[in-house]
Amino acid sequence: MQRQVGLGIIDGMGQTEISDWAALAARIKGWGRELGFDAVGISGTDLGAAQRGLADWLAAEFHGEMDYMARHGATRARPAELVPGTLRVISARMNYQPRAAAAGENLADATRAYVSRYALGRDYHKLIRDRLRKLASRIETAIGSFGNRVFTDSAPLLEVEIARHAGLGWRGKHTLLLTRDAGSMFFLGEICTDLPLPLDEPIGEHCGTCTRCIEVCPTQAIVAPYRLDARRCISYLTIELKGSIPPELRPLIGNRVYGCDDCQLYCPWNRYARVSPEADFAVRHGLDRATLVELFAWSQAEFETRMAGSAILRIGYQRWLRNLAVGLGNAPTSESVVGALQARAGDPEELVREHVAWALSRHSHQ
Repeated sequence: MQRQVGLGIIDGMGQTEISDWAALAARIKGWGRELGFDAVGISGTDLGAAQRGLADWLAAEFHGEMDYMARHGATRARPAELVPGTLRVISARMNYQPRAAAAGENLADATRAYVSRYALGRDYHKLIRDRLRKLASRIETAIGSFGNRVFTDSAPLLEVEIARHAGLGWRGKHTLLLTRDAGSMFFLGEICTDLPLPLDEPIGEHCGTCTRCIEVCPTQAIVAPYRLDARRCISYLTIELKGSIPPELRPLIGNRVYGCDDCQLYCPWNRYARVSPEADFAVRHGLDRATLVELFAWSQAEFETRMAGSAILRIGYQRWLRNLAVGLGNAPTSESVVGALQARAGDPEELVREHVAWALSRHSHQ
């Protein structure tokens, strides 16, 4: 005996057989938009070409100290190995650009601390995961139990490549995903599932001959179109790197104390980047206008209290001070700048003392 339920048929064993996978895929995309995602697409699990590119990138040691990139290796391009039984990956994107002081204004004022746009509000991981889980619950309500697992920048998956295969955009020359209607300022998340949903088609590339992202990179980390040497990338240097920032790169960092957006800020497609309505992505603690001196004065307790719930908290207090010291070393010489550095010249952490000494030496020559 069988009975109709939503998009499927439940047989006598209590199992659901979907009668219209295309209709289910359309509903999933609609539910995703209702949950705040700006686009949802569906990808397969064959990322073979990307796997070869990843192997070449790792062989060139462009991953630096990010050992986890090499540790998981080819698994990143094999969703079905990460989650056995995976047939499709539901990929979703959500705009993050906050309503904040202009990025160019902050970068032009060397006394201010520049924080990457994505980190001005709360950490996105929990929000994206929760929304994806809600999406999975809606699917389950409609069709019954199914295999699924949710991720957002939290597992060895080639998220950009999956999103590209799902038709959510194309890979820009800076290696980020780009869309014609929203630029690149958005987060990505995935649901690995055993549902044989119809695949979406990748879209064409629209970078043309433009190389603006390559030209404006402060440290020339984009060594060729679609090829990033993370060891030179300011986001890597200020977030992933645990030790000392190479002295030759410090002057190039300017006042960027957490991440870098230059390759996005100068991309023509980001004229269409949209301000996010999500309250969690709104600026916290005045980070879009804060000065290097005032942030450098925070105690560890202040840092941990104010950065609770922020992506910035993950780098820890010492690396936060390290980054700010570099910014202060690049700032115009003033009594307040030199005084702030001198106050931490005897910091108990060698990492901080080293970068403070470098910064003070910069001002002693001016």
